Amino acid sequence: MKKIIIALFITGTFFTACTTVDTDNVSRITYFPVFTISGANPFFVLLGTPYTDPGAVAKAGSTVITHTTAALGKYRGTTSLDTNKVDEYFVTYSAKNADGFVGSGSRKVIVYKNGDLINSIEGLYTSTVARNGVTPGSTYIDIKYIYIWKNTDGTYQISDAFGGWYEYGRAIGSSETPGGTINAINITTNNFTFPGNPLTNKYFGGVAKITDLTVNAATKTLVLTCTWTAPTAYTFVSTLKQVQP
Repeated sequence: MKKIIIALFITGTFFTACTTVDTDNVSRITYFPVFTISGANPFFVLLGTPYTDPGAVAKAGSTVITHTTAALGKYRGTTSLDTNKVDEYFVTYSAKNADGFVGSGSRKVIVYKNGDLINSIEGLYTSTVARNGVTPGSTYIDIKYIYIWKNTDGTYQISDAFGGWYEYGRAIGSSETPGGTINAINITTNNFTFPGNPLTNKYFGGVAKITDLTVNAATKTLVLTCTWTAPTAYTFVSTLKQVQP
């Protein structure tokens, strides 16, 4: 005789039947793992300082179940959370209930460092970006976040040379143009070179080049210009505002 297991998600005081599974000689309800994330999300960590994960609680119905934790960096290829490396990390909590159904929760952990924009352009930035002189709407204004980090050779790199136009403005996942090496010859006189050219957009391809960068330490602002041919020619101008979390 075939019976069914009714699988339920529990959210607060509500539940939703989400699937049924045929099985032999069993009739019961199974509750998907649901996570409660403790502490701040996103969680900001100053570069080089310790991070203690605030944790999460997984429950299947009213029963607490064990879970595993993993972390992955978004821009720099890191497969664990490294507080000595600026990046946007995704910490994933996963659990499996007694019937083998898997659930997960996540936290964003941002490791950052802000330079003084006189000796260093490292930083956590919001971005307002224009393409060919046009900023089309609110999703292209004060984008959170663009990152600039310092390499061991003294050069800098940016998480998205397009200032988040596609990744956040148009909400196309994994569409950033990362890398963009910047060599700061003299920050106070805005003397930069861009040895990391050319760049490639991760989603669309094409050839992109950083062509200009100006820094205003008084206003904590950078203006980055990047051109792209794919095959239409575009110029992105990103106004990056350094912010404290």
